Amino acid sequence: MFQISRKTPAYYLTSVAHNRLLIFRTDKVKQIVCKALDEARNSAGFLIFAYVIMTDHIHLLTDNARSTSDTLRFANGIIAKRVIDYLKENDFESCLAQLRIQVRDREHKHSVFQHHSNAFEIYGEDKMMEKVNYIHLNPVRAGLVKLPDDYRFSSSRQWHGKAIENEPLWTDHRQIRWRS
Repeated sequence: MFQISRKTPAYYLTSVAHNRLLIFRTDKVKQIVCKALDEARNSAGFLIFAYVIMTDHIHLLTDNARSTSDTLRFANGIIAKRVIDYLKENDFESCLAQLRIQVRDREHKHSVFQHHSNAFEIYGEDKMMEKVNYIHLNPVRAGLVKLPDDYRFSSSRQWHGKAIENEPLWTDHRQIRWRS
């Protein structure tokens, strides 16, 4: 169980796509991201309380099992590897070209995320719920859906007790111990 406090903050993480490219716009890529997040959670041992995958960025609310930089390294690293592999396997050369950055001389590599992700520590239950609501309302504010629960690649339904059988990514929000 996780209880948020001064000594045990939660992390609010935002990872933005390289050059704000709409790399996460298809359901297939969003599903790959969900599987990669689950893989990162299992290999790194952190919890995912809330999430949303938008077309050009991802929001996560996690525990503090690792540092913010470690959590981001695991999550973004595995997501980037899986997305780039998918793009290569399916000959999406134009997408790969947009993600290509020059490392040295004529050597290139691909960058899925901007190098400066936003990471904030959350110390109180009120602030945590503020971030959960912000995450879940993101698709509504972007005009993608009318109601947060209608957006498939979000934890909103789970938080509202309306989870569907084939949720793209199950969260650990039930492991939060709230103060009475």
